[in-house]
Amino acid sequence: MRNKLTNELAVCGWNAVIALGETHPERINRLFFREDRLNLLTKLCKYMAERKRPYKICDDEELEQVCKSTRHQGVAAMIDEPVVEGLSREDLDTWAGEGKTGLLLFSVGNDHNLGAIVRTAAFFDVSYVVLSDTDEAARLTTSAYRVAEGGMEHVTFRKLKNPLGFLKSASESLVIIGADHRARLRIRDLKTVVGKHRAGKRLGIALVMGNEETGISPEIKEYCTSLVRIPGSGVMESLNVAQAAALFLHEIYEL
Repeated sequence: MRNKLTNELAVCGWNAVIALGETHPERINRLFFREDRLNLLTKLCKYMAERKRPYKICDDEELEQVCKSTRHQGVAAMIDEPVVEGLSREDLDTWAGEGKTGLLLFSVGNDHNLGAIVRTAAFFDVSYVVLSDTDEAARLTTSAYRVAEGGMEHVTFRKLKNPLGFLKSASESLVIIGADHRARLRIRDLKTVVGKHRAGKRLGIALVMGNEETGISPEIKEYCTSLVRIPGSGVMESLNVAQAAALFLHEIYEL
């Protein structure tokens, strides 16, 4: 839930708030929690008090008013509205030079899908999650933070204004894998695909994913190093995008 008057976002859910408090406590402007959570939040409360930032014990009803959700799990933190910076050349050089893995998401769907993908990305050590600048479907919302279960604090978010331009310039330093349920290559072929293009060089990997209805566009496919699919029985055409991301990122992590 966004507070338009203060340009703040509510982060709720136990794991999401704890991860925020452990990694970026300076981002918390105000903290609200149920009395039974107090003993587990003493360190964070001390931090807040030292910086003269308010925290408050409240009941479930007030917590629901703060975050506009019944799924607060007894705690909510207000942070400044997240601002996602554009992907820079420096980001690309770091991504490629350190052999990192990143995700490029195009119209991935709702913020719940984004949260689930981010949770998986953090689990499999993905450094960058890149959103299309024009994609309004998935945003860094209260729901996305809660579903990510703390994963938001362990990935770097960037946005792209010119995806085709980026992919063109990145094709020399990244192995760009496009998820396409009609592709010839299978997910088990990733080791061969990545190994062939790396050829002893330390290249980063970009996994490109689109939404569940249309996938990635033909223009984007043109710039992918390889298109890869997850084979199935054929009863269902494809998986949920978050489920597909988990399978791809596990396979990439194991390379």
